[in-house]
Amino acid sequence: MIMKINTVIVDDEKLARQRLVNLINDVPDLDLVGQCSTGKEAIATINEIEPAIVFLDIQMKDMTGFDVLQNISVKKKPLIIFVTAFNKYALKAFDYFAFDYLLKPYKDDRFFKSVENTIDYFNNNSYNPFEEKLNDLLKYVKVNNTSLHNHSDKLPVKLGNKVFFINTTDIKYIRASGYYAEIYTHEKKHLLRESLSNLIESLDPTKFIRVHRSTIINLNKIGELINSNYGEIDVKMSDKQLFRVSKSYKKVFLTKMGL
Repeated sequence: MIMKINTVIVDDEKLARQRLVNLINDVPDLDLVGQCSTGKEAIATINEIEPAIVFLDIQMKDMTGFDVLQNISVKKKPLIIFVTAFNKYALKAFDYFAFDYLLKPYKDDRFFKSVENTIDYFNNNSYNPFEEKLNDLLKYVKVNNTSLHNHSDKLPVKLGNKVFFINTTDIKYIRASGYYAEIYTHEKKHLLRESLSNLIESLDPTKFIRVHRSTIINLNKIGELINSNYGEIDVKMSDKQLFRVSKSYKKVFLTKMGL
């Protein structure tokens, strides 16, 4: 009987998790033993189950994937495959430490190639070097935290055969519209074929926050907050546009606002 490799998924996006579930179920060598939507849940699950492989998102609502790794207490650390929309320049760090990562949006073939390489490492008893490299990566992240969380002050938008650059300080809010994101500035609305999940990772978290699965706002463009009798919160922007803060983002939003 072939021993399957215990695997855990960590991603705060439901669709991203479901895609990984479907892909993992197509790999006979992998046994999906856990799914986590928050960093806190991931720490508890990894410590309890002690999986061999973890597909780990980097930026989640409550903490980063690096925070998760720094807080797990298992003796034998899992092999990590980062699943991220992180800035490509920051990913040079992962290249240096020889870890694999799936850069969103990744193709199925890229996933299967990553898993194939991972299974080969297990079969060839090459696990220990990866554990050492994981520790080295965590040290690197601790020392170079700003470089891994560097956010550009310009957002590229492709229009035809041209690419325009929007100053992020000019962005008031971003709304999801099907497969596109509507980026509102003082001057006009820009349309970008990109998910809000990817966009929020490229924006400075001290200036932008997601208040709804379909809305990102610029904190500096907030005019006022309106509390309803039912505990709901609406954000009134400087241009009078109203946005509801959904329950799943409410706690993080209030903490960010110091309330």
